[in-house]
Amino acid sequence: MAREDIEFTAQGTTLRGWFYPPEGSAGGEAPCVVLQHGFAAVKEMWLDRYAEVFADAGLGVLVYDHPGFGASDAVPGSPRQEIDPWQQIRFIQHAITYAASRPDVDAERIGLWGSSYGAANAYVTAAIDRRVKAIVGQVPAISGSRHFRELVRIDNWAGMDAMFAAERQSIAAGGEPTMIPVVAEDPTAVAALPTPDSHQWFTATSQERAPSWRNEVTLLTMEFFRGYEPGKYVPLIAPTPLLMVLAPNDRLAAGELATAAYETAAHPKKLELVPGGHFDAYTGSGFEISSGAARDWFVEHLLRKS
Repeated sequence: MAREDIEFTAQGTTLRGWFYPPEGSAGGEAPCVVLQHGFAAVKEMWLDRYAEVFADAGLGVLVYDHPGFGASDAVPGSPRQEIDPWQQIRFIQHAITYAASRPDVDAERIGLWGSSYGAANAYVTAAIDRRVKAIVGQVPAISGSRHFRELVRIDNWAGMDAMFAAERQSIAAGGEPTMIPVVAEDPTAVAALPTPDSHQWFTATSQERAPSWRNEVTLLTMEFFRGYEPGKYVPLIAPTPLLMVLAPNDRLAAGELATAAYETAAHPKKLELVPGGHFDAYTGSGFEISSGAARDWFVEHLLRKS
């Protein structure tokens, strides 16, 4: 499928990605879906497959890397490989602005898709930016404080607080940021996502599809993560149509917490369940379910309402 390499600049930095024109388009303005990935992931990690499904259905698709990751530059003053959720949310808004400025996009029919941490970002963006006319978030992070408690052993909490404080002092004094692995083979080793399925997915997917992916994030990424509560924005998304694609057996992002968050959303909303765990949404039958449900949601709310 043909796609265009794109870039756009905001806040003094350049983000890069792809634009997929809608299949069978005869020109003119078409609805567009903006895609962004989850924790430390880059666009090559299966986002092209989702984009192809959406484009085949007649939707334009904008895919990009978060600032400081993949092909995108870091924001001046911010290090690469640092996940600041509020910075990412602002750049989602910049991506929407870029999409709306394209002559082949209908600015009144823009949707937003995100996965995992990107789903959390999408929920917050949809709640605060009414340019989003339909939203899909799959296997979402819901509560940074809850997920932090589940991923970091309780006897390490005080030590992490001390590390965060020391890291801020070091950076203020001009030091370089401390880096930690995203995943590690040993589940007891220090890593941002210390689960066996995280290690398996990131390792296999980077080897197969994204050899430039870097297995590291800044230490302060974890402090930002702990303070991030995107689930509180879920009740504020309405009246924007919301589809939540969830894996009840998700042990990385607490599937039961996500299903509970769905109950707090107002209509219009829909729930789609994917069997398996957090990463099963990206491949096999899980991909068929997650991509098909998202495609149908965007077609219903962006394409058929044209």
